[in-house]
Amino acid sequence: MYTKQDLILQLQQMGLKPRDAVMMHSSMKAIGPVEGGADTVLDALTEYFAPGLFMTPTHTWRQMGPEHPVFDPAAEPSCVGLLTNLFMRRPGVVRSLHPTHSIAAFGPGAAEYIRGEENVTTPCAPEGVWGRLLKIRAKVLLVGVTHARNTYIHAVEEMLDVPERLTDKPVDFTIVTPDGGHKPVKMHRHFNPVEAHISERFVKLTDCYFETGAAVRGRLGDAECILCDCEKLYEVTKKVLSHHINTFIDVDPVPPEWWRE
Repeated sequence: MYTKQDLILQLQQMGLKPRDAVMMHSSMKAIGPVEGGADTVLDALTEYFAPGLFMTPTHTWRQMGPEHPVFDPAAEPSCVGLLTNLFMRRPGVVRSLHPTHSIAAFGPGAAEYIRGEENVTTPCAPEGVWGRLLKIRAKVLLVGVTHARNTYIHAVEEMLDVPERLTDKPVDFTIVTPDGGHKPVKMHRHFNPVEAHISERFVKLTDCYFETGAAVRGRLGDAECILCDCEKLYEVTKKVLSHHINTFIDVDPVPPEWWRE
């Protein structure tokens, strides 16, 4: 049975600092038994990163669409796990207004960081919250999950203009704004003719990221973790995709020389 202090110690052992900006994708089940359950996990994370910026995805891509086009950030549940749903409802946590790929954020500057998501037109726009992880030198912490859940790599693909990642035509959504208004928006969705969920292919670069130092291993509770440096992850992914822009689609393994050169 892990305590809050046990979890904080594990964050320190991974080399994380309280002032870091961290985006966490997680599996509460993988973390295992914690005294106080999921709330204690969030207590540990928000207390430790209080001087920094702590974030989780609060995606709604699974349920949002033509039959469910109205996104109310105050009420719409996240489709990516227990911790994300609990976190976004905590005092002091703010949620972005993206209708399919919103995030929740806590810490100084959180409200400023999420501003403007209602104006982007793609899932992980370079100028949006996912692309800005690179600009603020953030880290991505994968807790009990793989790069298949690493949304930041979608943002890298958008930065590098990888083809066939988005629908040709956007979908009409309506966002319920904090003042109670309704803002109509048009949003492209993720799409690829070969792989419905392209992120499942991101694991192809797991060894590449470890070998280059773009990612390191860690642990939180019982969960095996992958801690990623967003700058290095971008540079390594760019190098690999410079050899073959559709590396993630290709069924062949990635030649090591593509990242070792």
